[in-house]
Amino acid sequence: MTTPMTAFTTDLQHSGMPAKDLDETIEFYTTKLGFELAGLFKNGENRCAFLRYGHLTIETWEGDPAPMTTGAINHWAFDTPDIEAAFENAKALGLDFKDTEIQSIPSFWDNGIRYFNVYGPNGETIEFCQIV
Repeated sequence: MTTPMTAFTTDLQHSGMPAKDLDETIEFYTTKLGFELAGLFKNGENRCAFLRYGHLTIETWEGDPAPMTTGAINHWAFDTPDIEAAFENAKALGLDFKDTEIQSIPSFWDNGIRYFNVYGPNGETIEFCQIV
């Protein structure tokens, strides 16, 4: 009998994402989204950074090509208690919007969700989502 891998783990440790420009990626995630730079390490001739927000950690590195498109990691979603305020703040920050307005899916959860998406510097999709 096999055991699910969750029996051997405690939580998500990190998501990996190559960066087209590591300094730009660090700047975006720390300055505009409020992540902490948890570590910056050498990896041979290249560097690898760990960016942390709560229990989410993103490992991002230089030396491999960034796909510049939604790929194996489709998006990261952040729980947002006030979607309108988040949307206005994202506009004020000059983020690159995938959605020009707040979207909704009424069939999710008990009363639906409201959300919008922006692009990060590597073409990754970042979702801000309020469960209604």
